[in-house]
Formats: sequence, C-alpha cells, structure tokens
Amino acid sequence: MRRRTRASCDGVPAGTAIGWQTLSMSTDDARSDADTGQAAGPPADGDGDHDRSVSPRTVRRGRVAMRPGTERHLDGGDRSRRTEDEKLLAGSHERPAFLETDTWRALRILSEFVEGFEALAGVGRAVAVFGSARNAEGSEAYELARRVGGTLAEAGFAVITGGGPGAMEAANRGAHEAGGLSIGCNIELPHEQHLNPYVDLSIEFHYFFARKTMFVKYSDAFVIMPGGFGTLDELFEAITLIQTGKIRDFPVVLIGHAYWDGLLAWIRDVQVPAGAVDPGDLELLHVTDDVDEAVGIISAYARANAIDA
Repeated sequence: MRRRTRASCDGVPAGTAIGWQTLSMSTDDARSDADTGQAAGPPADGDGDHDRSVSPRTVRRGRVAMRPGTERHLDGGDRSRRTEDEKLLAGSHERPAFLETDTWRALRILSEFVEGFEALAGVGRAVAVFGSARNAEGSEAYELARRVGGTLAEAGFAVITGGGPGAMEAANRGAHEAGGLSIGCNIELPHEQHLNPYVDLSIEFHYFFARKTMFVKYSDAFVIMPGGFGTLDELFEAITLIQTGKIRDFPVVLIGHAYWDGLLAWIRDVQVPAGAVDPGDLELLHVTDDVDEAVGIISAYARANAIDA
C-alpha cells in the first residue's frame, strides 16, 4: 500500500528526502498502524515490495505521516515530541495565539448559535422591541417603550430586546412588571451596552449576525421605537428579509408618527420615483402612536397564523 503525505516535486524521484515524502507500507503495516494509532514498525522481510529508502519508522499524527526528522523542515524548526493529550492539558501563562485565528472564531460563532438556539427554543410567542439605548429613565420615550413591553406581555407575548439600557430596558421592564417573559440578547460593545436589571433570560453575544439571527428566528413581530443607526439597521434588515422572501411576512410596527413619517415620506418621494423601491414595499410597515393598536396588529397576525400563546 502506498501512502502519500505530500505530492513529490516535479523531476524529483519518489523517496528522495525533501520535506514531506511518499511513504510505503505493506497492507499489514497499514492495518496495524490504523488499528493502534502508533508508529508503524519496520517492514518484515517478504511482506511485499517495499521501498528500502523509506525510514523504518513513520511518525503519525492523525491522518498525517512523516519520517522522523521531517518536522525540522516545518514551521521553522523542531517541534516538541509531546503527545496531543500533553499539549492539550499543558498550561500557559500567555494568551494562546490560536484564540485570534479565524478557525477558533468559527467555533465561537457556532457556539453562539448553539447556545442561542437552546436558550430560546421553548420561548413561544415573542415580539422583538428595538429602540434607542440613550433614552433616560422617566423620559417620554422610555415610558412609551415600557408601556409597549407591558401591553405585549399582557397579550401573551414574550418580549425580546437587545438587553441594554434606554428603550430596551424600558420594554424589558414593562414585560417583567406585567409578569411576562423578558429576554435580552446582549452584545459586546466598547460603549453604551450593559445588561439591564429587568431581563429574566439573557444571552451574551460577541457577533452581531448571530444576535440578529435570534431576533428574526424567535420573533413573531418587530416593534420599532424611535432610535438611531442600530434601530434603523434592525428595521431595514427585517424589511429586506421580508421583501426578498427570506422570512415570512410578519408585522413590523413603527411607534410614533412624528418620528417616522419623515423617513417614510423620503422613501415614497425619492426612492419610489427613482425605481429603487416598489410602492408596495411601504405596505410592509405599520405606523401608529397607539400602543394598543400596535399590539392589536400583532395579536391579529398571531391569530390569523395560528401562533399559539
């Protein structure tokens, strides 16, 4: 059986000692090697046609095989002959470099999805509420978001927010005070963001896209309070996903004519004539000043789509 661990260089005969080699083993050697995970022993006489230039022992690491001494050609020097268990369990006083690699980030991203899915899988009916993190407690905008959270909870919906201060805190507070489930999907930020004290179930995220997935996947509607770029981001992402058929057409309700009418007028008067937006796309949005009307729109959608409480 012939095992290749790296293609030989053009014009260089197989078996020449440069970097990774083409190694030869008998079928029995290969079977024993695979069964035990140990280095293959020297080939016995009469065990088939062997390349006598190959080293009598082969160092194996998982699917990789190499001759002793080959490691000095890799990564600039000899590697320690430690076992994989020893390297795994070895302590370090410095932050390991692998934590900054994309491979490790991919695993951390996966863990955020897994933990988010597990935490929210049994939530049931829920509405995501977005708004400014800068609304001060007691302000008109704060109290409006608080009423939204409370009214949604009374209607049988869990309330999901970004878990931070301002309108997010107010909506969580209203849901918590009304006896509903208050959920916060918090994000690591250099400023502004900290988990508010009215969250019953919290999930921490490093990555915006993982957090956004939780909002879309586990919400039956979006309520958009007055807010800044982050709020606009959530609004237009939801509309884009609905418009492109990536998610079902659930209610997106904007609270406050005085705040949102100017934006909608610009879309209608500038984007629609330019052909950038279809006139029917504006019908994806509901605007109201009335909290009860907003919750009524969402409740009607839930009933029509048999979304149980």
